[in-house]
Formats: sequence, C-alpha cells, structure tokens
Amino acid sequence: MSVKYQLNSKENQEYQKLLREELLTFGKRFPSEGGASYYLGDDGTPWTDRPRETWITCRMAHVYSIGKMLGYDGCGELAEVAIKGISEELYDSKSSGWYAGLTADGDILSGKQCYAHAFVILAGTSGYLAKITGAKELLDKALKLYDEKFWDEKEGLAVDTWNTDFTELSSYRGLNANMHTVEAFLAVADALSDDKYRVRAGRIIDRVITWAKDNNWRIPEHFTSDWTPDFDCNIDNKADQFKPYGATPGHGIEWARLITQWAKSTFKKDEGEAKSYIDAAVNLYNTAISDAWCREGEPGIAYTTDWDGNPVVKDRMHWTLAEAINTSAVLAIVTSEKKYSDDYAMFMEYLDNCVHDKVNGSWFHQLDDKNNVIGT
Repeated sequence: MSVKYQLNSKENQEYQKLLREELLTFGKRFPSEGGASYYLGDDGTPWTDRPRETWITCRMAHVYSIGKMLGYDGCGELAEVAIKGISEELYDSKSSGWYAGLTADGDILSGKQCYAHAFVILAGTSGYLAKITGAKELLDKALKLYDEKFWDEKEGLAVDTWNTDFTELSSYRGLNANMHTVEAFLAVADALSDDKYRVRAGRIIDRVITWAKDNNWRIPEHFTSDWTPDFDCNIDNKADQFKPYGATPGHGIEWARLITQWAKSTFKKDEGEAKSYIDAAVNLYNTAISDAWCREGEPGIAYTTDWDGNPVVKDRMHWTLAEAINTSAVLAIVTSEKKYSDDYAMFMEYLDNCVHDKVNGSWFHQLDDKNNVIGT
C-alpha cells in the first residue's frame, strides 16, 4: 500500500493538508446575509431555497474557528459571521434557546433540539479558543440554557426535543444527541478547565457502555421516556435520516473515539482505570468495522445494520468514513497495535479512490453499495 496512506508519514501529512485546504476553500460560501449557513451544492454553490439550520451553522463556526487556529487566511472572519448568525437570527429571544433553523423564507423551523444545542456549545467553545468576537458570550448562554432545559441530572443523560416555546417535552430519548453532548462537554471541560463537564460526559459514557455490552457491542440508538431501548424504532422506515432503524456502525466508531478521549483525559495517572474504557472502545470499533466494512464485496461502511450485524441500509456516508479515519488513528496511537494503523491506511486509500471529489475539492456525501455516487 502506498506510503501516502500510512499514518504520520510525510506523504500522508501532505495529503491531509491538501484535504484540509480543499475543504476550507469549498465551504467558504456557506454564510447567508444574517450568518446562518446554507446547504451547499456539489460545487460549493449555496442552495438558497433550502432551510438554514442551526446544527450546520454551528459546525461551520467550529470548522472555521479551527481554520483560524491553524493559520488559514479568512477563516476567522467566516467563523465570526457564523457565531453572529447563531447568536442573532437563529436565537429565540422570546422563549430562549435556538431554533432548529429557518426556512428559505425566514420562517421558524419548529422544535428545540438537544442535538442542535450541543452544537451551539461546541461552536461557542471553538470560537472562544479561536478568539472569535462574541463566542464566549454565546458559550455562557448556551451552557446555562442547556443546564436548564436538556441536562437530566438524575439520569445523567440529556433529554431530546422540546416544542418551540419549551412547554412540552417529547417522550423520545436518543443517543445521537447525547453523543454530541459528550463531544461538546469534553471540549468545554478542556477550554474552561471545568471538570464538571468531564464528569457529566463520563456519566453518559457509562450508560452507553452498559447498553452496548448488553447488546453484543451494538449500541441501541432510540429509547422511550424511561430510557428503555426501543429496538423496533422506525422498523417501517429503516432509512430515516436522523432516527434510522437498527445499529449505526458509524456511531459505534464515533463513540469509540469519544470514550478513548474521555478516558485518557480523565485517568491521566491511572492507566489501569483508563484501560477498561479503552477496551470498551476497542470492542465498539471492532464490532462496527466487522459488521459494516466491505460486507458486500465492495469497500465502504454500511450506514446501518440489524441487531445481528447484518447490513440494512448499505449506502456509504462520507461522515462514517471520517469517523473511521479519526478513530483508527486514535486507537493506533493509544494502543500501539498495528491493526489500527493498517485500518487507517485502508480507510485513507478508500477515501482517495472513491470518496474524495478531486474536481470540486470536497467529499462525495453518499455512495451506494457499489460505490456509485448518488444524489440523495
């Protein structure tokens, strides 16, 4: 295999640099006049007829804050525009909190999502670290609101969705929002040196590991209001965008990285205590890869599987590959096992051959099980 794909080789670092520069260039037309992010077409053209959503705007603030910290020209200005959009046009000054988004005509998308609010915290944290104007004020407001509306101290987990004016809480509970809450809490714990958020992240992680261990290391995603797993959720709509039926291997991979990050930052002087969590992360990662990678004779990670590990939605999503690249690199460094550096090289080769759009400088969002690009 080409040295270009080998972790930490000079050639791999050069390829990573190319990818980073392409993506930062590709996304730079995201802001609307008010700062909220448009969806982007395959060539980076803003799709102005689609909603401008909070979670996407927050991700743009996060990415361009990182771009500024890496020294790329223009990223700071883009991050500042996104932070302004989150702080102003996407914020509900009447009922507090953040709208799910705005329609193309400026109407409100109903509901207040934990998922989106976790990303507001992440955007505020990254903006704060990058010294973006208004980011610290945004972060303080987001943490206060999250504590009041989404964090369930008794359960040690986050609830999922309120109606727009925060008067009615949905009975649905989900782990996707909790996963991104862990991501946000770990960022806050480091940025503000506040271990309260690291402890909270650990409480979520403990519950997730228990559920996964009891289910052959396949994580239940959907729950009833008392946190009973709903294994049949959307069995009649298996490809639902945000609540698909079955296990989501990409999330198993993502949880593995977050658990490892939490363990290494929590048990800095107790390798034994950290090891039990890293072992759990390894089980999650290995199960997800075994279930979903190259199952039909073609490379790629199937989007979902049933509870026996058989692929259900076989399309390959770009984000699952991003998580696989991240997590294999992390586990290679933390465990020093060659298996994970080999996996990393395998994923990078697949990225180069199938997912990297070398014409437009982005990643193809979705491919079918034969690695044909599809537009859904």
